[in-house]
Amino acid sequence: MLQVPFIRENKDLIIERLKKRNIDAAQMIADVLTFDEERRSIQAQLDNTLAESNSLSKEIGNLYKSGKAQEANALKEKTSQLKETSKTLTEALNTKAEALNELLYKIPNVPNEIVPSGNSDEDNEVVFEAGAIPKLYDKAEPHWELAKKYDIIDFELGNKITGAGFPVYKGKGARLQRALIAYFLDKNTEAGYTEYQLPHLVNEASGFGTGQLPDKEGQMYHVTGDNLYLIPTGEVPGTNIFRDVVLNETDLPISITGYTPCFRREAGSYGAHVRGLNRLHQFDKVEIIRVEHPSNSYDALTGMVEHVKSILNELKLPYRILRLCGGDLGFTSALTYDFEVFSTAQDRWLEISSVSNFETFQANRLKLRFKNSDGKNELAHTLNGSSLALPRVLAGILENYQTENGIEIPEVLQPYTGFKIIE
Repeated sequence: MLQVPFIRENKDLIIERLKKRNIDAAQMIADVLTFDEERRSIQAQLDNTLAESNSLSKEIGNLYKSGKAQEANALKEKTSQLKETSKTLTEALNTKAEALNELLYKIPNVPNEIVPSGNSDEDNEVVFEAGAIPKLYDKAEPHWELAKKYDIIDFELGNKITGAGFPVYKGKGARLQRALIAYFLDKNTEAGYTEYQLPHLVNEASGFGTGQLPDKEGQMYHVTGDNLYLIPTGEVPGTNIFRDVVLNETDLPISITGYTPCFRREAGSYGAHVRGLNRLHQFDKVEIIRVEHPSNSYDALTGMVEHVKSILNELKLPYRILRLCGGDLGFTSALTYDFEVFSTAQDRWLEISSVSNFETFQANRLKLRFKNSDGKNELAHTLNGSSLALPRVLAGILENYQTENGIEIPEVLQPYTGFKIIE
C-alpha cells in the first residue's frame, strides 16, 4: 500500500508510472489527496477540542481548590459539550480514515522506472537466455505421457481423490520430487538463507499484509469454519513473520527460505498449455524471502536473480529471464523478473519462478519497520522469489532429459534421488 506522504510528494511521478500498468490514476490520486486533506482537517479540529477540554478540566480543578464551586460547575457543562463534540469528531475521523484506506487498497505499487510499458506477457522483455535446447529422439513425448508411461505421476488418481489439479506422485516420481525440494533448500541455505518450516494456513491479517486480501479472495481456498486461508505461496506466511515488527538497522538484511505446498483456485481452462503439471491447484514450492534496507534492495534483487540462475545452470536446463512489463506486473510488485524453462517436448516456455522487489508496498501494510541511524522508524523493503516452483521444473526435467531408454536424472540431483535414470 502506498503511503499518503509519498503520494502527496510524488503525485505526477505516480500517475506517470502507473500508465505503465495501463492505469489512468489521476482521479484516484486526486481523491486520495482530497480525503487526506479532509481527514487532516477533522484531526486538527479533534486535537483542538481535546486540548480545550483538557485545559478546562485543569481550570475546573483549580476553581474547586479555590472554593469557587459555582464557577467550576458552570464550566463543567461546557466540558460535557466538548466531550460530545470530540466523540462526533472521532467517529467522523474513523469514517474518513477508513474511506481513505479503501481508496489506497485499490492503487497498485508504482512500477520501477525500468519496467517496460505493455499490455500482456507478450510485451515482456527477454533480458537473459542460457542453456542449449536438447535435440530429442523422434518419438519424444510431453511429460503427462511420460508420467503415465513410467508410472511416476497419476493425474487420474488425484482427480478421483480430490479433483483436477491435484496429482499423486508415485515411486521414483515422488523421490524425484523430494530430491528437488531438498536440493533447492540446500542451495538456499548454502547461500545464507535461514530455513523455516511455515504454516500452510494463514489468517486474514496475514493475507492483507502481503496483498492477497482484500480483493483476491477468489484465488485462495478459504477454510470458512475458522476463517483461515490455505496459502497460495510461502511468501505469505514467510513475510508475515515480520508483521508489526520494528527491527534494528543492524538486523538487516534478513534472508529466509522454506518449503511449502501451495494452493490456488485458478480458473480452469483446457488445452495442452494447462495439461499435466502445467497448471495445478496444489503444488510444491521452495521460496526465498528478504527484508532489506531501502538503499540495498535492488542489489539484493540482482543477487536473488543470480542465485536462481545458478540453480538452473546446475540442473542444465535451457532457460530465459524476462523483465515483466507494466501490464503483466503483479499488484504489489515494483519490479519482477520471471524465469522460464524451455519444454522441448511441448516446444514452449514454462514459467518456473518470479523474483520481485515490493519496495515499501508490503512493509507499509505489514507495519514492518527498522530503526535507522537517526533513531527514527523507517519502512523496510521486502523481496521474494521462487527457488523454485517444482511442477514445471519437474516437467522440464522429464521432457528435456528423456531418452529412448528412459529419463535420465540431472547429475546434481543424483545424490538426492539415489538413482540415475527412470526406466
